[in-house]
Amino acid sequence: MTAGLAARIRAGDVGALARACRMVDERAAGHRELLGELFPPPLARTIGITGAPGVGKSTLTDALIGALRAQGERVGVLAVDPSSPFSGGALLGDRIRMQRHALDAEVFIRSLASRGAHGGLSRSVADTLALLEAWGAQTVIVETVGVGQAEFELLGVVESVVVVVMPGSGDDIQANKAGLLEVADLVVLNKADRPGADATEAELRVALALSATPGHSEQRALVRTVAPRGEGISELMGKLDEHRAWLIGTPEGRARHTERVRRSLLALFRDVAAEAIVASASALIEELVGLVLARELDPYQASERLLAQLFSKPQGG
Repeated sequence: MTAGLAARIRAGDVGALARACRMVDERAAGHRELLGELFPPPLARTIGITGAPGVGKSTLTDALIGALRAQGERVGVLAVDPSSPFSGGALLGDRIRMQRHALDAEVFIRSLASRGAHGGLSRSVADTLALLEAWGAQTVIVETVGVGQAEFELLGVVESVVVVVMPGSGDDIQANKAGLLEVADLVVLNKADRPGADATEAELRVALALSATPGHSEQRALVRTVAPRGEGISELMGKLDEHRAWLIGTPEGRARHTERVRRSLLALFRDVAAEAIVASASALIEELVGLVLARELDPYQASERLLAQLFSKPQGG
């Protein structure tokens, strides 16, 4: 069953890809077998776009899609939307902003609900990215909701993290305190035609120097853009190319790739372990919930008791 679907995806069938994305997002029966059938997918360039709400991430992503298509690339986009607190569904605003690419058979845009995932990233992102690679996407852009810890999760998913800021809000460099600039490989000062852009650029350059961390290229670029007019997009594309060359061609870059794979695997291990524990120890978990509610155990003691009973050696024999 999954072998036929995998073959259609590898042949570039958009309908098959959409079906597979739904399977992965819903953790439907057969989704793991399908991912196994598609492994290893061709390696695509992967770019993360993040930043505070309102800075123009989706407009910038739209401009990047246009530039990549002009180069003849097949493009995938994963837009991680905040989940509705009422329905649990994604708000899907990003897909609306990228509507001009909707009829392009070489562009596949998928909105994913964050489903309350830590930091806003759906746990489906990495698997869906693999589907897009198998489909033949040469570049995949992952746009996050930009609400904090999602940016750190991006390190385990994408090659290049682009942090988008804008002038005029009065709080642009507060992003540094939230850790955004620490994970940035490139910074985009979008809406750079607004008043205060020069002052914001100067502040950003200081902040980048102060937030330098191991595992990044020595010169993290700052690019000014006005995305709706396409200004600065060519320069941004050039800097992304330079960053990928650094990742592939230097010991530091290759170490960064190794760490990215390690982070991704550890996240998967945590998910698989959590699922296995819940499946095999549901009665014990309910008992521990009752003890915590009764204030007979604190949550850490409950965790220790769970681990002790799960991993205790059988007596005798």
